[in-house]
Amino acid sequence: MANITKKVSWSSRADESGPAGEGTPLLNGSEQPRLSRQPSEGGSIFQIGRLSTVDLEEEITSDEDSLRGRPKEIPHNEKLLSLKYESLDYDNIENQLFLEEERRMSYMGFRCLEISRWVVCGLIGFLTGLIACFIDIAVEELAGIKYQVVKENIEKFTEVGGLSISLLLWAVLNSAIVMGGAIIVAFFEPIAAGSGIPQIKCYLNGVKVPRVVRLKTLMVKVFGVICSVVGGLAVGKEGPMIHSGAVVAAGVSQGRSTSLKRDFKIFEYFRRDTEKRDFVSAGAAAGVSAAFGAPVGGVLFSLEEGASFWNQMLTWRIFFASMISTFTLNFFLSIYHNNPGDLSNPGLINFGRFQSDSVAYNLYEIPLFIAMGAIGGLLGALFNVLNYWLTIFRIRYVHRPCLQVMEAMLVAAVTATVSFTMIYFSNDCQPLGPEHTEEYPLQLFCADGEYNSMATAFFNTPERSVRSLFHNQPGSYNPLTLGLFTLTYFFLACWTYGLAVSAGVFIPSLLIGAAWGRLCGILLASITSFSIWADPGKYALIGAAAQLGGIVRMTLSLTVIMVEATGNVTYGFPIMLVLITAKIVGDYFVEGLYDIHIKLQSVPFLHWEAPATSHWLTAREVMSSPVTCLNRIEKVGTIVDTLSNTSTNHNGFPVVVQVSGSDEPAKLCGLILRSQLIVLLKHKVFVELARSRLTHRKLQLKDFRDAYPRFPPIQSIHVSQDERECMMDLTEFMNATPYTVPQETSLPRVFKLFRALGLRHLVVADDENRVVGLVTRKDLARYHLGKHGLEELQLAQT
Repeated sequence: MANITKKVSWSSRADESGPAGEGTPLLNGSEQPRLSRQPSEGGSIFQIGRLSTVDLEEEITSDEDSLRGRPKEIPHNEKLLSLKYESLDYDNIENQLFLEEERRMSYMGFRCLEISRWVVCGLIGFLTGLIACFIDIAVEELAGIKYQVVKENIEKFTEVGGLSISLLLWAVLNSAIVMGGAIIVAFFEPIAAGSGIPQIKCYLNGVKVPRVVRLKTLMVKVFGVICSVVGGLAVGKEGPMIHSGAVVAAGVSQGRSTSLKRDFKIFEYFRRDTEKRDFVSAGAAAGVSAAFGAPVGGVLFSLEEGASFWNQMLTWRIFFASMISTFTLNFFLSIYHNNPGDLSNPGLINFGRFQSDSVAYNLYEIPLFIAMGAIGGLLGALFNVLNYWLTIFRIRYVHRPCLQVMEAMLVAAVTATVSFTMIYFSNDCQPLGPEHTEEYPLQLFCADGEYNSMATAFFNTPERSVRSLFHNQPGSYNPLTLGLFTLTYFFLACWTYGLAVSAGVFIPSLLIGAAWGRLCGILLASITSFSIWADPGKYALIGAAAQLGGIVRMTLSLTVIMVEATGNVTYGFPIMLVLITAKIVGDYFVEGLYDIHIKLQSVPFLHWEAPATSHWLTAREVMSSPVTCLNRIEKVGTIVDTLSNTSTNHNGFPVVVQVSGSDEPAKLCGLILRSQLIVLLKHKVFVELARSRLTHRKLQLKDFRDAYPRFPPIQSIHVSQDERECMMDLTEFMNATPYTVPQETSLPRVFKLFRALGLRHLVVADDENRVVGLVTRKDLARYHLGKHGLEELQLAQT
């Protein structure tokens, strides 16, 4: 069977080429032979052997107490983590070049760098707001044309008969529009599918997802989300704004475009993973702010995903980018709506203002809100489980681009058919008053002066439907309409998420929750005589929060986003209780939707805490050993052979030094990365050549920054046979102070160091500073899954 990670790849179509069963190598993959754990003879080059995976969830009995010092293997743990995902270097490489540059920089130079960071964050917010404005205007105009054409057609054939033609027109229009968006995603940039939030979560977590912040990805994302929303799919345009903001940040902060091969020679100092990560956090926050008009919620969203690297100045810069983003969107939308200066459209989704009297609540309603949170957790868990199995089905059978496009068109046609059928058979007619807010009211078989309320939910953009459920007067919907809408839209949204289209799940979740929440409010009002339940809009708000929390499982940031989007802090406490309850109930059954898709990708994602039962494990059990080490002065041929070894493909190498005149094993003196070695080989920084050249230019950090982030592969570096005999001195370029831990360090402490400092490699040394192992992200991620995570992956792969 073909590799699961390959078929559901987040990367480009080039990653999916090749015959079935061949693809990206996986950590502990069954395709690779078991390698020796003994050092190779006659040299200092070693290979990492296969490690076992520890079941952290089984209780240790008294008979097993003697085995606490060694891991317990779980059989059949192949294909656990994909080797195509590399880690990002969030820790600064403090070699001699870096320290010399920092020491030469004056106080004014550091102040200029700080000002540049603020300028970049301002540009990120401005450009993200412009993109959000473009998406919103494009969706409003194109969707308005489509709904107007279909509405006129329905009204025409309602009188003369032949509504099947209207159904066909609606389905064809939806399928044609969605086909355009699906083609560019499936054939040109598959990484642009979905909301992009799982990928950005991985990036901020320290995982390098291929092509996730490319300019091409942004262009496909923007065009794709417009097609998805206009095509009538059960999706929203808000989630993809987070991905779009992150791409903008990654491009602006580097002062160049590698895709367009244009270098503007600005912001060169920021060309490293540490600085780029900070700006991507600002871009993600700006995307949240533009989507929901929630600058503080955007800051907290980035905080939840990357709190390990937070500091006060970075927090202010991210908040500044968020404010600039929402202001830019607000300003240009006011011009679009012919009200320049009327800054009343802070985000793509505008829930409308909840008046204090209509959203007042009493203490005895709080248990009802908590119960609704539990319902949201249950429905969210059901949604995630169904979507999980749909994703498995797609992995097995719908992995070709043409099939993905056909599936997207099928879903668009089915969505139009179901919507038309629900509207056609609905007899829920409501009076069309002079102050009605319906954008495209359909009369259909209702009497003159009335409209079909089912059409208000289906025959509209999802954002407008959410707003109508929040603010329409009591009696605008009957319970049967809301119940049928909730049921059908739930399954449509579940089927839609995961298609090869750019789309978010935020708005569909809010719409589902608002529908059943309003239904709860109507039922409560019908069985009681308390006037406090007369307005079902507040129960629609609580239901929307419960449903969204049950699906995505965010608490802190989502609470603030909902409060900012509604413009009323009155419901901050109930929303918080609802989201916490939904998360607790949902987590009992299954993980959040984003975490499920991250796990299906076999991404080495690290959570905030080590497994609860991992204190009996030490660095000795976690580390990979023996380790491929390099001498401080190493032969060029040895370095080339090490980098060319496709069976290991290591990215970090401890540098050791042998005490002259001693037979003792070599001791650790530094750490050097594959990317650094490639740059050194490219510029031929050899000891012999440096002595023979009178005008040899000293290598600078600029040479490494110019090669970042797309370092050339080792196969593109030409080294002659004579050059292979030369020597390379790594002293000046290696990190002379890498983080190290002793063998007896507990796993939680190793995990905390690795996660908090954003490390890529953690060297394990003995009492005499000799290298005995190396801890990487994948070593820790493997131990975090435990037995149940392995069983789920094995089930998905078989």
